Amino acid sequence: MSAPSPAGVADALRFDPYDYDFHEDPYPLYRRLRDEEPVHHATQDDLWVVSRHADVFEVLRDDETFSNRMGVSLDASAWSRDAHRVMSFLALDGAEQNRIRKLVSAAFTPRRVRELTPQIQALTEQYLARTFAANAGAGEADWIGEFAGKLPMDVISEMMGVPEADRDEVRRLADLLVHREAGVRDVPPAGMEAAIAIFTYLSEMVVQRRRAATDDLTSALIQAEVDGDHLKDHEVIAFLLLMIVAGNETTTKLLGNALFHLSAHPDQRARVLAAPDDPGSLVVPWVEETLRFDTSSQMLARYVVRDAEVAGVTIPAGAKALVLLGSANRDERVFTEPTRFDIGRDKAELGQSLSFGTGRHFCLGANLARLEARVVLEELVRRVEHFEVHADRAVRVHSTSVRGFAHLPVTFTERTGG
Repeated sequence: MSAPSPAGVADALRFDPYDYDFHEDPYPLYRRLRDEEPVHHATQDDLWVVSRHADVFEVLRDDETFSNRMGVSLDASAWSRDAHRVMSFLALDGAEQNRIRKLVSAAFTPRRVRELTPQIQALTEQYLARTFAANAGAGEADWIGEFAGKLPMDVISEMMGVPEADRDEVRRLADLLVHREAGVRDVPPAGMEAAIAIFTYLSEMVVQRRRAATDDLTSALIQAEVDGDHLKDHEVIAFLLLMIVAGNETTTKLLGNALFHLSAHPDQRARVLAAPDDPGSLVVPWVEETLRFDTSSQMLARYVVRDAEVAGVTIPAGAKALVLLGSANRDERVFTEPTRFDIGRDKAELGQSLSFGTGRHFCLGANLARLEARVVLEELVRRVEHFEVHADRAVRVHSTSVRGFAHLPVTFTERTGG
């Protein structure tokens, strides 16, 4: 990522979130940032980068100083006071954020999430059958292309009421939104076009539901009421867009990362796969350790409302701060041997993970992501006695928004009679 320094002289710290090499493995740089410059000014993009767990935690909880009102993306074209029109309450603070979140929560309830379990199970069985068929034919299957890249979008589509015939196209557009071209330091033209296409599609869906309500999340959002207040059309559309991009992509990456890291640790993989009759006992810690060890959402931007001192450094008012969730989850000050993937990690440590944020902006979709991962991975444990990820041929997604794989070749050995 930078030219080599003379012998005996350490490379100067250089943080470039668009660098493809950085996407391959950001963690060594994260450690240097925590140790050498816990608040680092990345001058190329004028970002103030916060990397230690304690500081990330405090920034996330102080939205009066570190505001969401310009959005959470570091991309210049997304950094705007209108960001809430595409990021919903993620790009709001205070009373405005509270209002939208309350109305959305009236429709997107824990019960609605729990009631998705049978659909998630059915989709899991459907896509596993296709994955195992591909594996039988070629000796391996692309876990992302055959399974993880499809199921989360289908779950969200089921919730929202997106017809089955439209789901592949909506998924394709969502992928374009998060992909970053080499050398392009912003949303590429294809991503901008995809955003417009999704927005148009959702607008038409809301109009249809206004005419004739259906039993889905879109209608529930339209009908949601708190103290006589309702969501406006653009507020419904913004939340649906947030679900498509954030809810879909992050869960796809979680499912890929889970297999990738467990396969790299054969002893732990053997433990998980040795319990097909009680898969949940180890699947839940497998999911939680994956979230900590290599979280799908690595970084979030914040607008600095007033001069703020963090780790002895003054971040000036009007600046763009970037909090590194991925770095916070590997902080040696909080986690024992943080660079070790360990499904037996203490629950108290796992409870310190910041993968879903903290405070009033804690991820509303955390329960859904965990439910999907649990259902999928428990069924996988029931069905396979072994799997091997071909890490040398894995292809990463290049994105500032999510960390994970575009392709993940895996060989599965099904259980006898599975």
